[in-house]
Amino acid sequence: MLFLRLYRALPRRFRTRLLGMIPSSRLLWLVRRLVPLQTQRQMHDSSGRRVVRDRGQVVPASVSDTATPFAVRQANLDAVVQVLDSAGIPYFRIRPDSSLRTAIAVPLQNQARVAEEIHRSLSDFTVRWVSPRSRPIKENGGHSAVLQVFHAVTSQTGSLVLGSKYACEIEFWLEEKGKLIAPRRNAVGGVVSAKYEPVMADEHVFSRLAGRNASRQYQTREEFACLGIDMVDFPIDAVYTWVDGSDPEWQNRKNAALATQGDGELSELAANSSRYLNRDELRYSLRSLVCFAPWIRHIYLVTDDQIPPWLDPHHPMITVIRHREIFGETGVLPTFNSHAIESRLHRIRGLSEHFLYVNDDMFFGRMVYPTTFFHPNGIAKFFLSRAQMGAGPASIDDAPVDAAAKNNRTIIQDRYGRFISRKMKHVPYPLRKSVLEEIDQALHAQVLATASHQFRHPGDLSIPSSLHHYWALMTGRSVPGSIRYAYADLGHPSTPLRLRELLAKRRWDVFCLNDTDSGDVSHAEQMAMMSEFLPAYFPFRAPFELPDDVAAERARLGATQLAKELLDLPTGLAGAGRN
Repeated sequence: MLFLRLYRALPRRFRTRLLGMIPSSRLLWLVRRLVPLQTQRQMHDSSGRRVVRDRGQVVPASVSDTATPFAVRQANLDAVVQVLDSAGIPYFRIRPDSSLRTAIAVPLQNQARVAEEIHRSLSDFTVRWVSPRSRPIKENGGHSAVLQVFHAVTSQTGSLVLGSKYACEIEFWLEEKGKLIAPRRNAVGGVVSAKYEPVMADEHVFSRLAGRNASRQYQTREEFACLGIDMVDFPIDAVYTWVDGSDPEWQNRKNAALATQGDGELSELAANSSRYLNRDELRYSLRSLVCFAPWIRHIYLVTDDQIPPWLDPHHPMITVIRHREIFGETGVLPTFNSHAIESRLHRIRGLSEHFLYVNDDMFFGRMVYPTTFFHPNGIAKFFLSRAQMGAGPASIDDAPVDAAAKNNRTIIQDRYGRFISRKMKHVPYPLRKSVLEEIDQALHAQVLATASHQFRHPGDLSIPSSLHHYWALMTGRSVPGSIRYAYADLGHPSTPLRLRELLAKRRWDVFCLNDTDSGDVSHAEQMAMMSEFLPAYFPFRAPFELPDDVAAERARLGATQLAKELLDLPTGLAGAGRN
């Protein structure tokens, strides 16, 4: 802790000098030990019950390995609705300003009865009066207009608490002169007629967190039963690309492909081993998606006939897509070129028009809405970086990402007469399948050339991560957006400090943990750092994760061998394709 205080007290130029006095191979080791991650400690009350801190108060909690914020939110809502239905108390669901909480409106004359029934029926829940801004207040004799009801859920280690942020709040509306008057703002209106006919409406009408696949219906009134103009009403899928570079069969395929490459065709970074390292990021990136983007309809995992040992490939939430399924008779397989794989994503069968393309080093850091990535009218967003791609045409001396960006620039300049210079942030990319299909048709030869390069090549296009966004901008289908984003380079000695900040504050929409080229930084230290941070930030298992004992047994096989067994692939066929 002394090192941390000293480091933060020093001006930036002296921080660099201090770190420069320590051998680079030992920096990460040192900082990790001086700056441990901190999580909420486990607490119990006098009776031995698990308790947690929520907005300054200690409240009871249950422990779960598989909770999600959306599921906890729904459970709190359903518990309240069941009590009101059983007691025959009139109510209607409303859309609150915050889509994290849920809200129920009840006429004020039923306040005492509602409070009595809730306390009697939900004895293991936290029930408290709050101010209209949902801040806890002292007991005031029942005169508050909002009653907050929730049951807190936490992880085994207490590193994540799902509490009042996902509560159901009962608003007591004043009846006056034939009108019902709300105690606070909502998304529709605060004054309605006291007379109404109840109607039923789907969950996605009330919250931007729910996709069309949310089937539960709730009692409401006509004013609250229609989708708001700020709500997305189209399906959004997620596509991941993944490789396990430690798989012996995959390494054999890669080495055989490298032997066929001509001199001078590849830059030094094109086949860098750090690009293919597997630190179990995929498992936690998927956890982050399930936890913080519950509106995603379906997940597609694109692999070179590989499966991670912890994944149930037959779970209905996720579909494993093999390279051959999207390359077909195009390109060259096996491929180790992310640009080539990305050029074929629009060929995934069943993929929705709107989807997110996610790398396994990208993580959702807190609850995000569909409107973070798409406007309700279907227009996509993109997120510009301050980083520039450099001047001049692409060359073998450029980093592959810069070469592809320069090629994109030439296309936009030739086609639309506009000059581009900025890269995109390394965050989930909002994409439209129709735009990718249009690029494939309009630039067919260049796209096919990209698909044919087995390793990243100076002639590549980077389509989903860059070209799509500029192309869609020029054709009225995408616009610049903003997102709260953090980045950490796993090889940098300051990363343990950065991870500690990420975990403590949890205020970024997305973050990236990337390893560009670690050099002499120990990969074992990086693995140890990630194995501490990721389970602490994302402690809840995804529904398609297998039990640890099953995963451990499967881990004895390589990722390719596992795919052969689980996907019924004939032996010797994995990685085959058109050459």
